[in-house]
Amino acid sequence: MRLMSPVYKRWYKTRGGLKRGLIVIPRGFLLVLCLLLGILYCFWTIDRNLKPTIIQIADARAHLIATEAINQALYEKVLYNTDYEDLVTIHKDADQKVTLMQANTMKISRIVSEASMAIKEILRNLEGEVFKIPLGQALGSALLANYGPKINVKILPVGAVKVSFDDRFLEAGINQVRHLLYLDIQTTVKVVVPLVSEHVAVKHQIPIAETIIVGAVPDTYVGLNKDTLIGEND
Repeated sequence: MRLMSPVYKRWYKTRGGLKRGLIVIPRGFLLVLCLLLGILYCFWTIDRNLKPTIIQIADARAHLIATEAINQALYEKVLYNTDYEDLVTIHKDADQKVTLMQANTMKISRIVSEASMAIKEILRNLEGEVFKIPLGQALGSALLANYGPKINVKILPVGAVKVSFDDRFLEAGINQVRHLLYLDIQTTVKVVVPLVSEHVAVKHQIPIAETIIVGAVPDTYVGLNKDTLIGEND
C-alpha cells in the first residue's frame, strides 16, 4: 500500500476575500517527527525505570569508598600504635580476680579528637572524586554488567563528622568475657549523577582494641563517660 501524504484544508486571505486551499505535509517530515517522538519516549522510559537503580548503585559505591578511606586514614594516622592497655587499666586482687577497670579518658579523648580531624581531612580529599557506573550494570544483567555507556558519579562530602567512643562486653567462652573498644563514626556524603543528587549517610564502627577478661566483669568501671567522649567537626 502506498503511503499518502496527509492533506489539510484551510482558509487563507486573498485580495478577493477568503478562499479555501490545501496544505500538503511531506511524508519525510512525519517520519522524522515520529522518530523523534519515539526517541524521546525511550529516553523517558529508561530515565524513569533506571534512575532509582543507578542511584542505589551510586549510594552503595559511595558508602564503600568513604568507608575504605576512613579506615585507611584512622589505621594509618591514629590507631596504628594503640593497645588496650593504653586505654583501660585492669586492677586485680591477690587471687588475680578483676576488681576494677579504669579508663584512660585523656588518651581516649585524644583518639576521638584526632580521628574526627583525620576523617574530615580524608573526606575533603575525596571531594569531587568521580567513579563510573556502566549502564549494563544498572540494567541488572550479569552478562552486560561491564558494558554500555559509563555514567559519571561525583562524591561530595557534606555535613559534620561525628566520632564517639563506645565499648561492648561479649561472652568469649566459659568464665571469659571479651571487652571490645571501638569508635562510632557518622557523616554524610552526596552523590551527584546527571540531573539528580542524593545524600548518603555513612555510619561505621571501627574496632580500636580488645582483650579477654577471665572471670566476672567488675561492677566498678571508672572514668568512662561515653557522653563526653564525642568529637565533632563541621
